[in-house]
Amino acid sequence: MEICRNGDALQISELDPFLAELLRQIPLSTNPEGAPAAEERLFSKPSAEKEICAEWKSYVEPELQRIFRSATETVADDLAQLNGNEKSLGNRVLRIPVEHADAWLNTLNQARLVIATKYEFSDEELNDHDRSPIGSRRDLGLFQVNFYGFLQEFILREISG
Repeated sequence: MEICRNGDALQISELDPFLAELLRQIPLSTNPEGAPAAEERLFSKPSAEKEICAEWKSYVEPELQRIFRSATETVADDLAQLNGNEKSLGNRVLRIPVEHADAWLNTLNQARLVIATKYEFSDEELNDHDRSPIGSRRDLGLFQVNFYGFLQEFILREISG
């Protein structure tokens, strides 16, 4: 996989089918359904006071949900470039318009929070970047969290100049 900036787009090329599939899973990975702790993590309470939390839930959460949904839709639309024949992925380029960078950062962050919460990764596990073998679905989840973090780092570096 190669990743670079080309004018007004970030480009990911030379994709193997495994990494392409992880990219395609980004929008699905943002869904906290069935994991109340993940939903609590995405929509954390601002205070211990019930009244403040009730107002937050009524006025702020719906807008956060809209922002999250919009960002995820933008990413899903960009990822449509990867649909099709897996054998030709090596020649395919995923172009992410720079103006979509915020949506990508938002969506990657959502996915990382949801995955990390669902698998209850410890700080030690999240900081162990030398861990390599993928022997279980949980290991794959940790790989996803790290891969998505790498993508966030690249996007931030490129848009910051």
